[in-house]
Amino acid sequence: MSLSAASFSAALAAAREAAGAQHYPEGSLYLVATPIGNLADITLRALHLLQRADRIACEDTRHTQALLRAYGIDLPAGRLVAIHQHNEAQAAQQVLGWLAAGERVAYASDAGTPAVSDPGARLVAAVQAAGHRVVPLPGASSVTTVLSAAGSVHEGGFVFAGFLPSKAGERETAVAQLAAEPRAVVLLEAPHRIGALAQALAVLGARPVTVGRELTKQFEQVATLPCAQLPAWLAADAQRSRGEFALVLHGQETAVAADDGERALRLLLAELPVKTAVKLAAEITGAPRNALYETALRLKG
Repeated sequence: MSLSAASFSAALAAAREAAGAQHYPEGSLYLVATPIGNLADITLRALHLLQRADRIACEDTRHTQALLRAYGIDLPAGRLVAIHQHNEAQAAQQVLGWLAAGERVAYASDAGTPAVSDPGARLVAAVQAAGHRVVPLPGASSVTTVLSAAGSVHEGGFVFAGFLPSKAGERETAVAQLAAEPRAVVLLEAPHRIGALAQALAVLGARPVTVGRELTKQFEQVATLPCAQLPAWLAADAQRSRGEFALVLHGQETAVAADDGERALRLLLAELPVKTAVKLAAEITGAPRNALYETALRLKG
């Protein structure tokens, strides 16, 4: 959502009023959730902390600088430092030095809540191991956003699987494991790989999947359909393959079907030797290994 800095002048004042009197301990790492699309989804507490922090570490300094400017926050030179998946372990040592000196350090990923799918987990672990405090500031998350629109989380809860493997064989093995998962499963995917993920999920047939595309943005789409129809749904409109994706593979309210062992075995045999496929199929579905081995020989024959 495109908004000018002037749009947030009242929000900055409200942030100081609402959150200014709260305690912000020195020598602490603050995890700041940022919007996943719509700039108005920032919290008042996050706005106040971003103004007050001695340092702001972030996944991409250019992205975060643009975000801060959109809110009307001017950052002095040297206060912004990049910490991403390629330098997180080394950069964490620099952060530990700042914390030891009593500074308040904020960490923000490009979008959403840090240290879930984005970088930040190694930094948090290092800070905790050194005995410093970690303060999470809740906010936007594509995981909870798509879950709330799917209506598929029952008593068993849900599983966050994130990005499945990029290699076809490994991705199909992962989908075979998901076939036996009774709980709802949250997946993330990039636009250049959504077609391959759709093809992989299609083997799950009638199991519903909720697709969230460009969540909270101007062209947001949320659709629920059977997995088997997902490739055709994407192909029906070129726009549907653009943007970032969060998906929910719906939970299964019935017991695992008797033929799940054979279904998993068929997927695994396409990429793996018989013994390995049988072993994985037995672990995934709980089906007897001897019976699966006989089935594998029949399928290979």
